[in-house]
Amino acid sequence: MANTPWTNLDLFPLALGGNVFGWTADAAQSFAVLDAYAEAGGNHVDTADSYSAWVPGNSGGESETIIGDWMKARGNRDRILVATKAGRFGRLTAANIAKWADDSLRRLQVDRIDLYYAHHDDPDVPLEEQLEALDALVRAGKVRALAASNYGAERLTEALAIQEREGFAPYVALQPYYNLLERAKATDGDIPYEGALQRVAVERGIAVFPFFSLAMGFLAGKYRPGAQVESQRAQSAGAYLQTARGQAVLAALDEVAAAHDTTVAAVALAWTLAQPGIAAPIASARTPEQLADLLPVASLRLAEDELAKLTAASEAV
Repeated sequence: MANTPWTNLDLFPLALGGNVFGWTADAAQSFAVLDAYAEAGGNHVDTADSYSAWVPGNSGGESETIIGDWMKARGNRDRILVATKAGRFGRLTAANIAKWADDSLRRLQVDRIDLYYAHHDDPDVPLEEQLEALDALVRAGKVRALAASNYGAERLTEALAIQEREGFAPYVALQPYYNLLERAKATDGDIPYEGALQRVAVERGIAVFPFFSLAMGFLAGKYRPGAQVESQRAQSAGAYLQTARGQAVLAALDEVAAAHDTTVAAVALAWTLAQPGIAAPIASARTPEQLADLLPVASLRLAEDELAKLTAASEAV
């Protein structure tokens, strides 16, 4: 695991994504997943103020509200690292950042957010203004640590330089789009995680928590020829099955999973966890049964030849 001195928790190797809470999982279903995750030793829940504004009738913040209600009901706030994000509802101005943080604190029913992300890079607001506003949250005790989501290497390097120069709280974590099938997924223009961005993260000791670690569910192994999958992401995830690379990755995952008597999802997550800079992949589940397929990653360690097999499959043309 990457160095995480900014938390007093020994972080679980899998972060639970909260993007389905208030969307494909209602409050009761979300509580069931959260309970199962915590019972397995999980202690890092990732959400955003925009989850799930895309659902008709929602306005954003539904996921935060469910997580806040769950922590209050279970009395486990001190045992959970709560990560949330801001910036999908407008410009990352100082005024907006201050307001959005207060809104998230209220919905989460906490007095401090453990890890607060800029959800994206905002080139239309001076970076110094954004970073100063985020630093003010740390100084006020409203946020424990800061992080960046969807940043490229150049912009992340610039932000870190400004934070160091001005004495602002630094970005300690990064959230890129990264998985076995999206190793070159753009996070800023045409910049992938592997390469320059990965080097910055490793050199600066930044903990990386990739989102969509299961490629919208495809890497869980449920998409097979002729299979009908009930999912809001079925069309996007199923498209991988139509490519030679997707088929090669699935075949390699099946082989490695069989060798370990474990799930395809756990193997896919274990590959991600073994990559430089990765602290824990983020994956979501809308039922405890789906979560059960993910949890074996906590104790699964792949051999070098198995990692190489999966990497080679992901590079198939």
